[in-house]
Amino acid sequence: MNTFKVVITDNNYDTIAPEIELLESIGAEVVSAQCKTEKEVIQAAKDADGIISQYAPISRKVIEQLTNCKVVSRYGIGYDVIDVDAATEKGILVCNVTDYCIEEVSDHAFALLMASARKITEQDKAVRRGVWDYKVTAPIYRLSNQVLGLVGFGNIPQLLAKKAQAFGLRVIAHDPFIPVHTAEQLDVELVDLSTLCERSDFISVHAPLNEQTKGMIGKEQFKQMKEQAFLINTSRGPVVDEQALIEALSDNAITGAALDVLETEPIDFNDPLLSLENVILSAHIAWNSMEAELELKSKAAQNVADVLTGYYPTYLVNKEIKGTVF
Repeated sequence: MNTFKVVITDNNYDTIAPEIELLESIGAEVVSAQCKTEKEVIQAAKDADGIISQYAPISRKVIEQLTNCKVVSRYGIGYDVIDVDAATEKGILVCNVTDYCIEEVSDHAFALLMASARKITEQDKAVRRGVWDYKVTAPIYRLSNQVLGLVGFGNIPQLLAKKAQAFGLRVIAHDPFIPVHTAEQLDVELVDLSTLCERSDFISVHAPLNEQTKGMIGKEQFKQMKEQAFLINTSRGPVVDEQALIEALSDNAITGAALDVLETEPIDFNDPLLSLENVILSAHIAWNSMEAELELKSKAAQNVADVLTGYYPTYLVNKEIKGTVF
């Protein structure tokens, strides 16, 4: 007889075998669903002891209907789909996985930076049209001694800073929660957002999505940027005001953008970004590698297993709940 019920509300992976193997080892029954709405989550997980979610809404409405739940673990670093306050009020531990794709996202951000700097996709399109001319993508500037501005300076942008510095880029960052000495140890200057926008040739966004960061890169910030600046976003789409970005790109207020995340995903076929030549797009894949996916799945499941067997998980979001549950 199973001791626990764990519901995976949704996922887009080919297999959940690692989660099942780990959770069955503690006597859990694993139920897999593909929920998209609050109603579907409630139907699937109302009596669950633990939940693993990807994109399904774990809202206050959902949380209020949960009768047995002790833990919600998210596949990912961000947890904006979970109402953490509501979970905390109900004594539910909220978990994420903060370290599974640091290498991958920093690599992807730097790949987008390099593709932007060297205008690779524009050259590729020109060659395929039969145009063999370096002037098609002029001007291109030498990478060394240009400035990379990092919006957010957590684990991923700190690693990105090291990779960028190896190519001669000077790095500045904006993050009100990072101590100056942390940045100084990495030879990175902490600045305010306006200064970052004014000085940077490349701006890479790494801020989490919350009420304070939604739309933080908007019209005012684009006005402050250099005309030759590129915007790179591998964090969350809504951190950037997409309409303001489209206007800046259309008016050549900045040179280009490289986006792995968008306000609406998947992208709408009629999205103006698709018609802009100075935009590079990828389908929210910065996190992805075979190793990162296995690590994510295993750690998300381990969070649940830890809580259900009486331990606090390694990746606890609502830390203020610690000491009040067990």
